[in-house]
Amino acid sequence: MGKKKREVPELNSSSTADISFILLIFFLVTTSMDTDKGLARRLPPPPEDHQEMDETKVKERNVLQVRINAMDETMIQIPGKKEPTYITDLSEIRTIAKEFIDNPNNSANLPDKVAREIKLFGTVYITEKHVISLQSDRGTSYSKYFEVQNELVAAYNELRDELAREKFHKPFVECNEDENLAIREYYPLKISEAEPRNYAKR
Repeated sequence: MGKKKREVPELNSSSTADISFILLIFFLVTTSMDTDKGLARRLPPPPEDHQEMDETKVKERNVLQVRINAMDETMIQIPGKKEPTYITDLSEIRTIAKEFIDNPNNSANLPDKVAREIKLFGTVYITEKHVISLQSDRGTSYSKYFEVQNELVAAYNELRDELAREKFHKPFVECNEDENLAIREYYPLKISEAEPRNYAKR
């Protein structure tokens, strides 16, 4: 007697749509996709003294002009020098900016120092009226612009950290609210970002 052919049971397809939908959601969530996320950058903060800075009324010695042309070349017009300094190493920006902001030797070509009463420090002489003017070209790349801006901000951060270690014997990030405020008054962040223009390459 021959064997009866075994019947294969049919698959229950009623839940197939649900499973497919769950798998689709899973892959959408776990798979990375190339999307235009925009610039992961915050707008520059307003001047810390909350005052409008009109550069036309600022003495020439109080303004450090930083320009980036369409070829991503960075140049700095240092007060007292006729020709701009072309930057080949980004670390030069931080060094020049720190000397300009602090004016440690009270140079006549750098920002003038004024007496200021600051809590925890007493009467000190600071370059309260200094301004760093950052100007880019319409063809400047975003990456170069942010690299230069980061070096300028880093100059302030380093000066603040050095002052915190000197006066309070700890890094700036560990200072309490009063110490933090005093240091920010000593080195106020003053970076003016002008509207892009067209600069010719050198």
